[in-house]
Amino acid sequence: MRKHAHEQSELPRKSSAFACLASAALAGLSLVTPAFGEGYRPPVVELEDYERVPLPTGFGVQQTDADGPVFTDARGMTLYSWPLELQRNGNAGEAPGRPGCDNTRYTVNEKLEGGPAGFILPEVDTRPSCIDLWPPVYADENAKPVGSFTVLARNDGRKQWAYNGYALYTSILDKKPGQVNGGASRTYYLTAHHSVPRKPVGPPPNVPPAFLVRTVATGRIILTRDGSSVYTFDRDGPGKSNCADACLAEWTPISAGSLTLPQGEWGVIERSPGVRQWTFRGEPLYTHNLDRRPGGLEGSDVPGWHNAYTQKNPDPPEEFTVQDTSIGQVLADRNGKTLYVYNCGESTPDQLACDHPTTTQVYRLTICGNFDATRCNRTWRYVPAPANAASRSLIWRAAWIDAETGRFVDEHASNALHIWTFRDRPIYTFALDARPGETRGDAWGEDHGARNGFVAFWLRDDFWGGAK
Repeated sequence: MRKHAHEQSELPRKSSAFACLASAALAGLSLVTPAFGEGYRPPVVELEDYERVPLPTGFGVQQTDADGPVFTDARGMTLYSWPLELQRNGNAGEAPGRPGCDNTRYTVNEKLEGGPAGFILPEVDTRPSCIDLWPPVYADENAKPVGSFTVLARNDGRKQWAYNGYALYTSILDKKPGQVNGGASRTYYLTAHHSVPRKPVGPPPNVPPAFLVRTVATGRIILTRDGSSVYTFDRDGPGKSNCADACLAEWTPISAGSLTLPQGEWGVIERSPGVRQWTFRGEPLYTHNLDRRPGGLEGSDVPGWHNAYTQKNPDPPEEFTVQDTSIGQVLADRNGKTLYVYNCGESTPDQLACDHPTTTQVYRLTICGNFDATRCNRTWRYVPAPANAASRSLIWRAAWIDAETGRFVDEHASNALHIWTFRDRPIYTFALDARPGETRGDAWGEDHGARNGFVAFWLRDDFWGGAK
């Protein structure tokens, strides 16, 4: 059970200043995907710096809205890997040096942990293979390793690029540079869902050895090397700490060694003779003595204190709000009704997703309306977007969807609805939530919504085991 332990948050009740990230699942067969129109406005944010690493010819690095810098192929498309998951899902994923995504077309669910087995998959005659959805990043026959990029031999005889030993792929859901619709780097998603998602792959963040970076619902937060969250204080001045005396009972300045030198956005100040403290973008850094677990966000509930980010996520639509609920803080519509996302992953060795409008809708219709689209739409309602809605980022945008089929369509199609999407997936409200803050639809479906079902658009990651 998710629990909410705080009354305050750095996220306001309703403001264009808050930013969110929901779980995004794997990939699906691309049939019709809405294009970005003239209304798209790239977000204005401070972007995460990264280590410059050797790249194969044609490869590059692209900044993304929610996953920091990622590696790209010659077309600028995000690169992904599928690391083997040993603790769940019957060891799904790929082992280092062993590409497993191929042209096999599975027709029957196989038994994986937490999933059913033995039934014929829906729409078998049009079911894609893994490489239909995840094109391998092929290497030339004479390609040589470059830094951490190596070349693997596939079972089909072709060569494939890998990074840190894991084979690399692109996603057919990504239509332009900067999109990361195929997978997720957020720790909560990777640990809370039964299907093993593909992960975007990127260069290491450019941080001193004392720090690391993790993706959470609101962006890319900074942690100390031992996993403690890093915070900043509103009352500090540029390059000056004003946390002293009683303040130090709750907050610990992050000390820098006597030989530590500034690097890039990272600086060092002297609190007192011989006592030095790290800064990031000019702000002194601290840990919170009362955080109860690694990667906690509890310090940000104290007025004036904030998690330190290398990059915050773009704002969601302006009419959305934040609600305190019995399961934690959730994103809600203008009326305070909880927003939900739909998860779906098949119990097959290739773990293909079924959560996207271009994939089969059989699983969703079964869970939400006993395969009755009308009943489904009454129970799980698409969140409408205004006619003049402009895409605010590459993760939040408006799209047209067929209310009966659940597929993306042209705006002039019959049954077309103009809705909000997150990472190209529709978001929903639940009919039985009668008042703001109710979350009766959370964990609705198979395996509490983790394999096939709906979960609330949750905004706090710090109750799922901390940093990974």
